[in-house]
Amino acid sequence: MTSFALTLVLSAAILHALWNALVKASGDRLAILGLIAAGHVVLGTIIALQSPLPASPSWWFIIASTVIHLGYYFLLYHSYRLGDLSHVYPIARGMAPVLVAVGAQIFAGEALPPLAWLGILTASAGIFLLSGNMFKNKTPPIVIATAMGTGLMIASYSLVDGLGVRLAGTETGYIGWLFIAEIFPALFIFQRIGPNIRHISRKTIITGLLGGVLSAGAYGLVIYAKSFSPLGMVSTLRETSVVFAAIIGMLWLNERPWKLRIFESTIVAGGVVLMTLASM
Repeated sequence: MTSFALTLVLSAAILHALWNALVKASGDRLAILGLIAAGHVVLGTIIALQSPLPASPSWWFIIASTVIHLGYYFLLYHSYRLGDLSHVYPIARGMAPVLVAVGAQIFAGEALPPLAWLGILTASAGIFLLSGNMFKNKTPPIVIATAMGTGLMIASYSLVDGLGVRLAGTETGYIGWLFIAEIFPALFIFQRIGPNIRHISRKTIITGLLGGVLSAGAYGLVIYAKSFSPLGMVSTLRETSVVFAAIIGMLWLNERPWKLRIFESTIVAGGVVLMTLASM
């Protein structure tokens, strides 16, 4: 990976941790998720109007990604309803790097060097450790199940979009129309809210739209990086967002213990260093 790709994905990781913290801190998480999806549509429309249409083969990937995102929003909502940010987020994100790297090798022929695999596995192990003693019966099984389901959705849409953007012939065109397609998850969520949609507070609307900008910016940067970088390495670097999420959880949401999470974050950073060395 180039230094440019590293900068893009690390920036995306910070943005991603921020919008997930907004969802967790909100008292109306379902409305927040709907507004985030709606924010994607607005930004996607702006991008699409200034970009060429994606090539026809990539449209199947946009459709598949949209369907997967429906499952992602559903599981993410229930994960944060049931568990802490610093428990749910690492479980969900820890699965993705390895699954994406394996999928990229099968479907895109991306064979990574051994040092890169060591880095990916090390980072994933550190990410799972950040979930906070989930193997010591301190995290309810239902939280682990929904978080792992979320992780499977993350790996699926990450791989689909990584392959799709390479067929589109236009990175911004693919990103724009992918975000426009978020209107379907948005409508699904607002339908679930029902008549209560009239009672969504101004604070929730502002928070949700801000989360939408952060979320769209984060994923847009990642998709662009995937157009010219190995999918498994981009996915792993993106998941350094768990480190930022752990810090946010400690400082903003007062989640503990902090010393152990700092140590576990160091393991994640070590995996990223190994992966970076493999690309030099």
